[in-house]
Amino acid sequence: MALRQWSGLVDAYRSTGHRVDLLEPLPGMPDMVFAANGATVVAGKALAARFANPQREAEAAVHTAWHQRNGILYGGGDVRQPTAVNEAEGDFAVLCRRILAGYGFRTTPEAHLELAALTGREVISLELVDPRLFHLDLALAVLDDERQHIAYYPDAFSQQSRQLLDALFPDALIANNHDAYAFGLNAVSDGLHVFIPSGARHLREDLAAAGYWPISVDLSELIKGGGSVKCCTQEIRPAMIATPTEASVTGEVQADASDTPSNAR
Repeated sequence: MALRQWSGLVDAYRSTGHRVDLLEPLPGMPDMVFAANGATVVAGKALAARFANPQREAEAAVHTAWHQRNGILYGGGDVRQPTAVNEAEGDFAVLCRRILAGYGFRTTPEAHLELAALTGREVISLELVDPRLFHLDLALAVLDDERQHIAYYPDAFSQQSRQLLDALFPDALIANNHDAYAFGLNAVSDGLHVFIPSGARHLREDLAAAGYWPISVDLSELIKGGGSVKCCTQEIRPAMIATPTEASVTGEVQADASDTPSNAR
């Protein structure tokens, strides 16, 4: 059942035009399905994970090797090894000009500094306080990175972090507790399609009202293991590629298949 549901997620991505690359599953690493935790790629620059729990430590090397082999596809290949604990996109939500970074349960604030130094982007630290929502990607979703549009569940954050989110994102969609605990915010968006766990009914309606195209994905078996759509998806954000125009003026254009999900089992 879990494999069939995971395959349904892969099919949903491909049916909307996304490229999906797969990691081969390895014995003794059952959590490899949660690919979001393996690395963070921003503009072709990759920061490897350093897991909080020893049971997942070996996964980091598998992800590093994949990026070293395939980085040429997105303008990268060099993978920065961290010194601080970070669980990658589990706690890093990437927008076009800034990165939101969670701490409190897994990723440490020191890792936020490492990501800022690597990417040159502003990194905003957000404190998580609900142990049921132990990663940022369970409490917040990026809906449109260019428009800086997000959805989040306020009670997952400390008071100071809630105030910061309210000030920075006044037009954010606010999830209720039912949708948050159904892992509704563990979603992936390409700016139009939002791949969302099927149990998040209210949030799905809010997304449609806001002009998005929500695509429900049943990952109920994987939710039992602590993750859903976003947890299963590592997004590859390629480097900008300079291309000349007909007038020989160099311009910056985004590489094809921007934010292509990379899915692992």
